[in-house]
Amino acid sequence: MNLINLENVAKAYGPKPLLDAVSLGLDEGDRIGVVGRNGGGKSTLVSVLAKETEPDAGRVTHARGLRLGHLVQRDAFAEGATVRSVVIGDRAEHEWAGDTRVRDVLAGLLPGLDLDAPIAGMSGGERRRIALARLLVPESDLILLDEPTNHLDIEAIDWLARHLRGRKGALLVVTHDRWFLDTVTDRTWEVVDGRVERYEGGYSAYVLAKAERSRIAAATEAKRQNLLRKELAWLRRGPQARTSKPKFRVDAAQALIADEPPARDSVELTRFATARLGKTVIDAEDVTVRVGDRDIFEHLTWGLRPGERVGLVGVNGSGKSTLLRLLDGTVAPTAGTVVRGKTVQLAHLSQNLEELDPSRRVLESVEEIRRRITVGKREWTASQLLERLGFPGDRQWTPVGDLSGGERRRLQVLRLLMGEPNVLLLDEPTNDLDIETLTEVEDILDGWPGTLVVVSHDRYFLERVTDHVAALLGDGRVAMLPGGVDEYLDRRAAARGTPAPAPSGTSAAAAPAQPAKPKGQQDWKARKELDRLERRLEKLAGQEAELHEQLAAHATDYAKLQELDGRLREIQAQAAEVEEEWLMLAEDVG
Repeated sequence: MNLINLENVAKAYGPKPLLDAVSLGLDEGDRIGVVGRNGGGKSTLVSVLAKETEPDAGRVTHARGLRLGHLVQRDAFAEGATVRSVVIGDRAEHEWAGDTRVRDVLAGLLPGLDLDAPIAGMSGGERRRIALARLLVPESDLILLDEPTNHLDIEAIDWLARHLRGRKGALLVVTHDRWFLDTVTDRTWEVVDGRVERYEGGYSAYVLAKAERSRIAAATEAKRQNLLRKELAWLRRGPQARTSKPKFRVDAAQALIADEPPARDSVELTRFATARLGKTVIDAEDVTVRVGDRDIFEHLTWGLRPGERVGLVGVNGSGKSTLLRLLDGTVAPTAGTVVRGKTVQLAHLSQNLEELDPSRRVLESVEEIRRRITVGKREWTASQLLERLGFPGDRQWTPVGDLSGGERRRLQVLRLLMGEPNVLLLDEPTNDLDIETLTEVEDILDGWPGTLVVVSHDRYFLERVTDHVAALLGDGRVAMLPGGVDEYLDRRAAARGTPAPAPSGTSAAAAPAQPAKPKGQQDWKARKELDRLERRLEKLAGQEAELHEQLAAHATDYAKLQELDGRLREIQAQAAEVEEEWLMLAEDVG
């Protein structure tokens, strides 16, 4: 059933159209991720779909009686509102307390939060959780989410992803969180140059399709192709959750990137880092840090090695930003010592952007630090790096005061890199950055030889640019986690006494109760059938390749070509049927 339909919709702010003759539809069961450059029209598309923004031309049609939920980027609440008034409304307690969906949302998003507490004065993360709870408590046919992961920590993002996976109804989400996109969506829309390009599959499939299109495109797209191929190499080499995809689909991606080198040469970078840093980077020895009457860290001993790349996770308020300030020297330990190597040149990107001279031009603001730097084995000018981070020629002469929040963030990242530090501390670096800019930042960091510590709720970015994960678990120590973010979520669930989260990509705990998946003999039979179907697909793929060779060999024999073409179509139809059977069975087995 069609829920929303757009016919030749156009919308512009100023001379540049954000949507230009866009026609598309949203159906029952759709799970769509929307990607694109900042300012490219993603939020405008969502607002037009929700009928909250009137298009300049074209028509927007909603199904009769459509129950629509819309989460906007900025959370707004009535003056004097409480958590209860916003999330529960005037429903009697016996009505909502007996509703398992409501209880699950409250437990997942608002643990420990007093329902009668006033919203005024709450943090951005608490306000975001309340806005999400308000959206998820009612039943909806379709929910539209604009940057739902903003201000959420990794645990909340993980819960939200699992909840949405198990929730009935259609979903459309705009987010720069690529892990979240891959987990909750199965189709992707890219808003670019006023158009909406559509792709089957979540973020990983979108990257593959973009790489394939780029390979066929003109030579001017070569740079974009290389970045996408590099990201595909990361997707292949990443955590197990990202590689648990059908073998016959992974084979296609691996054929495309067979000659692609690793995202970064860790051995080479470590050698460079050791040469630049020496043996000592930063060592904290028996450190205690007290803020007010609370010990944030107690008898902490932790050190950074040359070339080490650490992702730092922990709940909001656990001390992640404090630890970075301890490392950079702006916070002094109450007890213990912090030793920094003599050759350390440290740069710290904090969540609060330092003030930039609003009258300076973008290029001038970077060149006042340095005109050119060497990243890896290549030298870059300030102008070339600005172009990579989304500041084309004319935009480099824009006054800093006219930049958006995301553009200021990009500029700040680049200014830090132009200082050629050998120790880089990044506190939520992905805030306000779109996916294309994130891939550029990741690519630059791949060739940067130094010690890196990243605090981020963007799981994809964290796993992409770091080699291991450390966690602040509330005991005043830093715990190294060989199992990465998944181990962190398991530990947090164990500490709360709740069941561990389901692996990424599985149905949410919020889903209606279902029978357990087949175990024992039934499970064995199902997996044996999966193996049989995979062998069948490989055999059909071999027959298809052989037919293509025969078609090339008989290019001048019209009768033979007709015969071979008929057999090829038959083989392709069989492969489609077997693939569909594989996907259905794989979904049941998990």
